[in-house]
Amino acid sequence: MIRIAAVGDVHAGDDSRGMLRPHLDRLADHADLLLLAGDLTKRGRPAEARVVVDELGGLGVPTVAVLGNHDYECDRAEEVAAILEAGGVRVLEGSSAMLEIEGLVVGVAGTKGFGGGFAGACCTAFGEPETKAFIGHTEALAAGLESALHAIERADVRVALLHYSPVADTLMGERLEIHPFLGSYLLAEAVDRAGADLVVHGHAHAGSEKGVTPGGVPVRNVAQPVLRRAYALLCLDGRRRAVGSGAPPPRPPWGATGAHGHLPTPVGRHTRPHASW
Repeated sequence: MIRIAAVGDVHAGDDSRGMLRPHLDRLADHADLLLLAGDLTKRGRPAEARVVVDELGGLGVPTVAVLGNHDYECDRAEEVAAILEAGGVRVLEGSSAMLEIEGLVVGVAGTKGFGGGFAGACCTAFGEPETKAFIGHTEALAAGLESALHAIERADVRVALLHYSPVADTLMGERLEIHPFLGSYLLAEAVDRAGADLVVHGHAHAGSEKGVTPGGVPVRNVAQPVLRRAYALLCLDGRRRAVGSGAPPPRPPWGATGAHGHLPTPVGRHTRPHASW
């Protein structure tokens, strides 16, 4: 059994220092791996990346991340990634990581992803150069994700780690008008072609936790404003089958849950998981 803790959209900054760490100090007692689904900083400043390392680094479990749109805001994403890497957080973009955990090989393939929409209401690479560039970026990142998943096809467990959503299911609760800016069906197509056991993403703060790709791969939205807790705990076995997802008992709401809110204040320590797929 592999226990995966996952969270995204913590939007760390100087004013959130020390808010999340106390709820993660015993993470190794509950999880074997931590996945960070992007938007780790507020505006992609190097100083904010250092706060992320202080809050989420050195927890005693391997930590793998992708960046989100907030992490690109100041055009210093490479610096942000370098700081995270120096702090022990593996950052993926069209790449993968293979980890040996509890006698099993866990493969994680990651990309930020991008927008474009979903079947019946999606943008296509037609018309102005700007439109072609928009969709071209999504196509390139989806292709990178597919390649990264193929690179881990021999792993016992395969996880796709994204920021943008691959399905509309986990966007339910968001305004329909902004769905094209929250994800793309091209990401789901890449997952279904290459194969995965689980997809984890963030970005959709007002969305829903659970979804599935057209090919049947479970999808979880782990944006912190959706979780309203320090992290989700997802359990997989070595037979490539999602067997459960863990969550602590219901907690009071976090302090801030707006679409671009600051890091909310944690209100409880994670406890034993219960199955809820």
